[in-house]
Amino acid sequence: MQENQEKFIEKVKEKNKNKKLKYSILTMGCQLNENDSEKIAGMLTKMGYSEIDDYKKADLVVFNTCCVRENAEERLFGKLGEIKKIKESKNLILAIGGCMMQEKNMLEKIKKSYPFVNVIFGTHTMQNLPEDIYNAIVKNEKVKDVIDIDGEIYEGLPIKRNSKYRASVTIMYGCNNFCSYCIVPYVRGRERSRKPERILEEVEELAKEGYKEITLLGQNVNSYKGNEKIKNFAELLNAVCKIEGIERVNFISPHPKDFTDDVINAIANNSKISRIIHLPLQSGNTKVLNEMNRKYTKEQYLNLAEKIKNKVEGVVLSTDIIVGFPGETDEEFEDTLDVVKKVNFEQIFMFIYSKREGTVAAKREDQVPEEIKHKRFEKLKELYESRVDENNEKYINTIQKLLIEDKSKNNDKMFEGRTQTNKVVIFEPNDTNEIGDIVSVKITEAHKWYLKGEII
Repeated sequence: MQENQEKFIEKVKEKNKNKKLKYSILTMGCQLNENDSEKIAGMLTKMGYSEIDDYKKADLVVFNTCCVRENAEERLFGKLGEIKKIKESKNLILAIGGCMMQEKNMLEKIKKSYPFVNVIFGTHTMQNLPEDIYNAIVKNEKVKDVIDIDGEIYEGLPIKRNSKYRASVTIMYGCNNFCSYCIVPYVRGRERSRKPERILEEVEELAKEGYKEITLLGQNVNSYKGNEKIKNFAELLNAVCKIEGIERVNFISPHPKDFTDDVINAIANNSKISRIIHLPLQSGNTKVLNEMNRKYTKEQYLNLAEKIKNKVEGVVLSTDIIVGFPGETDEEFEDTLDVVKKVNFEQIFMFIYSKREGTVAAKREDQVPEEIKHKRFEKLKELYESRVDENNEKYINTIQKLLIEDKSKNNDKMFEGRTQTNKVVIFEPNDTNEIGDIVSVKITEAHKWYLKGEII
């Protein structure tokens, strides 16, 4: 497979010779999509294209889609309407990939309503993109390269990273959980874990290149299955933390039902691991959780959150919450607010439930009216925001280690970085500070969405 890919990379490169062609990738989705886009960028770069931000000026455009939320479809259709006019005025190749293309109804809609799309590829066929692009260029073929299987894991894909200091590393693909609201298992397939040796090789190479922060990615990272040398996620965490040069280790996303004691111990015993743990709640009501097929109760979630806080010094929690799941009553929603009050999340990613065709929840007749969903969303948002100031003030006068990420967006004399609990800190650098450095900063001020500090 890799030989075939390299063959077509060279063929396209030869076709593009001296043409100075540009590519643009629009990523619509999660960090797994972003990681896929880095691999797409790696292949396109080897094919002789150079990157440009404005897709309207590109010669090749890739839309890397997400299917988790309904507005992702609306965004894609809007962009397709824009790019149709561009294609009418110039020779442009348009490719659409990602999770949405694994949905049969979406695939048929694209083929029928947007025939100007040159290439459609799925989450399991990304490695074939060089061949698909070659066929679109040379044979002027409309290429549909989507498969409805769980897919193999292809190693060694070229990758063009978006940062020089922070990198994501996918450790597994797919999901076995089948939450009743979620389309992901149907489009990403069953869980497949990468070999731990390949993961560690990738992280070691990143460390040699100067990367300081690694984020391990998967739909459900703590169900990772290795081999006799590194058996599970806890052992993988320990191994990654031993790699010299890596200063920070994050992971997204774990599932509460698989958050075992050995994972908690690995976090507690490794100071490199982030002190913000993302623990998706979705609902605080046991009945709703059961209907969501989440496989834990309100009480089990609260006990797990308490255990993590007791065992990991300085830890805070973030979460995902869905408002307005089918059949959710006002009383059941109050249980969600109760959990938010008790856990005191540092960050909450809030979503209004939207139907995803093909899921169990979408077939239910007891859908919550939009007006009620929006009222509950605002109530949850108000509760969360009422606690932000208090949560931020606890950082004042503390010493925080930061990875300098960039200059401040609002003041180019200031730098910004993030704490190990993912708080943005703005500070004035000294003469030796550079982007990518790890520095110690004393927090002096707390604002709503950021902290201010001084180098020590």
